[in-house]
Amino acid sequence: MALKKNPNYPLIAFVLLLFLSLLAAFYPAVHPTNDTEFDTGNMAFMLSASGLVLLMTPGLSFFYGGMVHPKNIISTMLQAFIALGVVSILWYVVGFSLAFGDDMGGFIGDPRSFFMFNNVGTAAHPTLGSGLPFVLFASFQLKFAIITPALIIGAFAERIKFWSYLVFICLFTILIYCPLAHWAWHPEGFLFKWGVLDFAGGTVVHISAGCAALAGALVLGRRQAHLNNENHTIINTPYVILGTGLLWFGWFGFNAGSALAANSLAVLAFVNTNLASAAAMLSWIMLDAARGKKPTALGACIGAVVGLVAITPAAGYVDYGPSIFIGFIASVISNYAVHWKSKSDIDDTLDVFPCHGIGGIVGMIATAIFAKNGGVITGSYDLLMYHLLGLVIVFAFTFIGSYLLLKFTQVLMPLRVHPEHEWMGLDVSQHLESVYEKEDS
Repeated sequence: MALKKNPNYPLIAFVLLLFLSLLAAFYPAVHPTNDTEFDTGNMAFMLSASGLVLLMTPGLSFFYGGMVHPKNIISTMLQAFIALGVVSILWYVVGFSLAFGDDMGGFIGDPRSFFMFNNVGTAAHPTLGSGLPFVLFASFQLKFAIITPALIIGAFAERIKFWSYLVFICLFTILIYCPLAHWAWHPEGFLFKWGVLDFAGGTVVHISAGCAALAGALVLGRRQAHLNNENHTIINTPYVILGTGLLWFGWFGFNAGSALAANSLAVLAFVNTNLASAAAMLSWIMLDAARGKKPTALGACIGAVVGLVAITPAAGYVDYGPSIFIGFIASVISNYAVHWKSKSDIDDTLDVFPCHGIGGIVGMIATAIFAKNGGVITGSYDLLMYHLLGLVIVFAFTFIGSYLLLKFTQVLMPLRVHPEHEWMGLDVSQHLESVYEKEDS
């Protein structure tokens, strides 16, 4: 069967990229240069941390790719990997400005502040990333913006059109991620001013991705295999283990790097990250064994990632002991959430909401309980109240917003592949590539 091709979407995307390239080449931007001495150790640390966070996206690509049917491995991995290109350009043009530009009411940054990286140079900014070249701070924050929409793909893997996916992640980055980053991490953002703690993205990255994933699963509906109650047992476990290892390794940059300096806070976040993930890995496989299942490599990997998710908002705010408990309890709750989801009609293909959404929620609440300054363990409940209020706002904003963006994308172009293409597999139907050997025609 010949696949139908519509050249309109690629042509439109090509023309837009051409226009942006010309605009970037001739835009009269100002890039303030360094007029002070920076700590070269801090710069080296942050350059390394930025590279580690970038590595997480290829790691996620392997992690997800190993859990889908072989006929969808390439498409699933590409959907994660392509975010490196799409979000990088968006961040340069306007994303960074919306997230960290001059405050507009505590909700969003002025898009003119750093449009096309104007005023983003090697000089330090007075309030953002202080002590670092401002462009390094912007580059570090970019890596968080990249992996967030990439996380979402696990929920609607094996059934979304490639070009529709690209449109959605553009809309999500601009209209969901950037406002959230401003709320939580800009000094004038309303969550920041409330005192809500999100050290490295538990709220901005993982809760938002989890809620968007849930919306995506509902909008796209169930796969044919899910409707037919087919058990998918073809799992490329080595890919999953490799992806988990890359994620765990990169997460040290994700969390420790959020200290924005090579200091004791970075060391605390580094140690807590490892402890939480280790506890969550063991908790997951032990709980499975206690429920009569075999301990599996897949379970160990999923548990480890849940622990990494849960400790992310708390990494620099809690002590070693609480980090172990956070990993343990998040793993237990997510494990049961995965079990309950499997009994429902929700087709979240790779359990993004039970793992990233629920894991992030557990981490956000646990941060308010165990934070060394202002947490419940210190006798104060104010932080917990603000965290719960913030959680309700973030959940509603990201779920409803993502649901509407997916519906809007659906108006522009079909979101879901044709049933015959779904049966054929997205590798062939969307990309004319396959991990199988090509047969002679």
